[in-house]
Amino acid sequence: MIGKLGLPEILLILAIALLIFGPSKLADLGKGLGEGIKNFKSAIKEGEQGPDKKS
Repeated sequence: MIGKLGLPEILLILAIALLIFGPSKLADLGKGLGEGIKNFKSAIKEGEQGPDKKS
């Protein structure tokens, strides 16, 4: 079941990712993911402020 991931499963996934990508690459992936989420949230907030003014 995909929706029922517990702590042991998440730790196993992280350990496998660490083995595949290595520590430096994994840090870069995490940074990119964080920046993507930040940009997505800011775009959502801009959309909630109202429709854009079109010239």
